Amino acid sequence: MQNTSQPARRQAAAEPGKKPRPLYHERLTPSLWILGGAAVVAPMAALVFVQYDGTLSLAIGLAVGILVVATLILTSPVIEVADGELRAGRAHIAVSLLGEPSAVTGEEARTARGPQLDPRGWHLIRGGVDGIVVLPDMDPDDPVSSWTLSSRTPDRLAAAVRHAQSGR
Repeated sequence: MQNTSQPARRQAAAEPGKKPRPLYHERLTPSLWILGGAAVVAPMAALVFVQYDGTLSLAIGLAVGILVVATLILTSPVIEVADGELRAGRAHIAVSLLGEPSAVTGEEARTARGPQLDPRGWHLIRGGVDGIVVLPDMDPDDPVSSWTLSSRTPDRLAAAVRHAQSGR
């Protein structure tokens, strides 16, 4: 009996229309403090409608709270390295146009986000996210000099960019 499962898996991975798995994917969701603070709108919305009906006001308050938190999560920017491209929010650039990534955390990251932040660079910085990856933009036709991105795992993001740049 011949084993045909291995070639079938290879064919499934190479099928047109199937999107290959990205090398790196991160959604920069708000911190729990921000989500908790946003949930405070639930009792405020409930208080507005309590004069009409107590049960209705609780339902509206709950719905508003869930809607606000869900909106904050679903509209969070995504950083992704896939198909030879770095996508950060709505912006994207070919990894071949980027220089050596620099992943920093702690005090170095605070300095990279503050005094050393290049005003000509493109920034996707989120509060509550400690890590930063700085990528020089090597495209001579691009007015942007570097990309500065927040990341909870800056070392993994930098490694994914290096891996994509190597073309493996």
